Amino acid sequence: MKFAKIAIAAADMPEAEEAGARLRARYNCVSADEADVIVALGGDGFVLHMLHSVMKNPVPIYGMNRGSVGFLMNAYEEDGLLERLAAATAAELHPLRMQSWDTNGQKHEALAINEVSLIRQSRQAAKIAITVDGVERLHELICDGIMVSTPAGSTAYNLSAAGPIIPMGAGVLALTPISAFRPRRWRGALLPQRAAVEFHVKNADFRTVSASADFHEVRNITHVTVSESRDIALPLLFDPEHNLEERILKEQFQP
Repeated sequence: MKFAKIAIAAADMPEAEEAGARLRARYNCVSADEADVIVALGGDGFVLHMLHSVMKNPVPIYGMNRGSVGFLMNAYEEDGLLERLAAATAAELHPLRMQSWDTNGQKHEALAINEVSLIRQSRQAAKIAITVDGVERLHELICDGIMVSTPAGSTAYNLSAAGPIIPMGAGVLALTPISAFRPRRWRGALLPQRAAVEFHVKNADFRTVSASADFHEVRNITHVTVSESRDIALPLLFDPEHNLEERILKEQFQP
């Protein structure tokens, strides 16, 4: 694919900003609002920020690693940027839509590219009932929290909580508990990508719980619904030899 208008966006860190200045001096660039592709310089968190920024009008994002982990990034090289963009392959990411209600009855909505997570706010363990497609699957999970993860997010917080790594195109979401106390042996579930998940927080005034969709957090929640937004497709670009599907597959064989 060929792009006529390129924007360079850099994270707020010296290494990224310096790289951004060099690339802007070398290539003919436009503002992000005018671009048909955005080159994001930073780490995975910055790419997530850029994907959220184009949610209403999706523009392909091509990340180059000037951060730490860089799982969603390509290698940083200043030479041959136009050729790399032309040869890049796209992975379409579909965000999760979170709807939550707090103890005051107020409704909140947010989108998550990685995961939606519920986390206890106090010393008291959370007690959460889980419903999938209108059927109660777990009457009470006593835990520090629980999350629903996309394939793209499965190597992030989900993996740290011992959740499964999900290949792109598998058509599933990961439902992963965080430090489950009861039932102690429950390790989570894989759900169809079109599943509608509901969480009901028990004793919400006493056992306070927050809900987060990537960067957006809601405190003191009582009820949360999560489902995939198939109407939103966010294109993330990768060099052919380092595509996201291959990275997720490779991650499963790390020692």
